[in-house]
Amino acid sequence: MVGMGDLGNLANLLKGAQELQKKMAEVQERLAAETVEGSAGGGMVRIVANGRGEVVQIEIEPSLMNAEDREMLQDLVAAATNQALARAREQMQNEMTGLLGGLKLPPGMMNLPGFTGG
Repeated sequence: MVGMGDLGNLANLLKGAQELQKKMAEVQERLAAETVEGSAGGGMVRIVANGRGEVVQIEIEPSLMNAEDREMLQDLVAAATNQALARAREQMQNEMTGLLGGLKLPPGMMNLPGFTGG
């Protein structure tokens, strides 16, 4: 049997969950506007990603744009992209950990739609 105190506790729990959801949406919106950078080849390839983990800009040193260096360029783009996306994930993890009061999220939790803005 559910007592009146239990209903009050449930209402408080639901209110807290709604507040947390609102704060998470605010963090995701703020992260979407922030950018992180990854680079490779001594800065010859630079990738900029937003806090949602979306690549928003790619810069490639013009000297790399010849057919002989195609494989190297592909490797540099991949490395810079991975670095930028890792920084975006780290930034989101830090924001969410702060929001949750230091509570560590389980591995893979950042890939859920509610945590990536998707």
